[in-house]
Amino acid sequence: MKKENKSVVFWLLSGCVLLFVMVVVGGITRLTNSGLSMTDWHLVTDTFPPLTEAKWEETFERYKQFPEYQKINIHNDFTLSDYKFIYFWEWFHRFIGRIIGLVFIIPFVYFLIKKRLSSETIRKCIVLLFMGGFQGFLGWFMVKSGLIDNPDVSHFRLSLHLTFAFITFAYTLWVALDLIYPNKTQIHFSLRKLARIAFVFLLLQIIYGGFVAGLNAGLIHNHWPLMSDGQLIHDSVFIEQKTLFLNLVEGKSGVQFVHRTMAYVVVGLILALYFKSKKYTLSQPQKKGINTLVVVVFLQFALGVFTLLYHVPLWLGLAHQIMAFFLLTAMTFTLHRLSK
Repeated sequence: MKKENKSVVFWLLSGCVLLFVMVVVGGITRLTNSGLSMTDWHLVTDTFPPLTEAKWEETFERYKQFPEYQKINIHNDFTLSDYKFIYFWEWFHRFIGRIIGLVFIIPFVYFLIKKRLSSETIRKCIVLLFMGGFQGFLGWFMVKSGLIDNPDVSHFRLSLHLTFAFITFAYTLWVALDLIYPNKTQIHFSLRKLARIAFVFLLLQIIYGGFVAGLNAGLIHNHWPLMSDGQLIHDSVFIEQKTLFLNLVEGKSGVQFVHRTMAYVVVGLILALYFKSKKYTLSQPQKKGINTLVVVVFLQFALGVFTLLYHVPLWLGLAHQIMAFFLLTAMTFTLHRLSK
């Protein structure tokens, strides 16, 4: 890494850390059913929570006008204290988003003025700027789907919001790695191709992880390796919706079946990459990337199994999402080292 790029790399990696924190808080927000607590969105005026009891009462009364309270929480002796708890997590999630925007834009302008960025890096950072803005839009687009009739967000929109956050993180890390490793390394094209395939399937697995979360599909078929009733593929996988395709994207059983099956595919591809890499002379970063991938994918697989068996307790659901982030990090690093 060139000396003049150290501060730029630190800035980009700081953004990666904040994106990680935001995804973690987003997971807590989802698992505590806090995502619909803030019923509107303003860029400036809701930067901080209500500061007086009267403001809290006013905000709570506004929340009572929406489906989540009217169809669910009204029957649960839901108090202002309960509301403050779920409000905090959604507010904190949005607050971190604002912090990320400031952490990106202010240093970016500074580096531009100081001419510390190459034209190529500037182009990549502009892409990141648009990705960040679009991620904010996707967040509100997701929340809006749960404020109309159904007191739950669309699992398609939730998955899109989650997956795009992972992609934004991966691209930010990739830009940083371009600066950390300015010199090209030997490319083994067959390994790179296999790593790309593994990366695509990992993204598909993350998408289905969003589907599972959005449909609460982890709360059924809490058995492993069979789904339930001694069946590898439960009968409900085929009969929940009108067509097999809808079963696999909208049915709880179908979505869970795809997610648990895709886990074997991801593990298999990473193991194939590991054993295939033994035939080549690799650089130390390439070896470390692939070895880390193997360790992390098995940890993630185990967490997925235990999360299912224990009916998705908060801490295990969160640990499973965090490990998915680490797995994507290792996958991005490995693919970068095999590509550049």
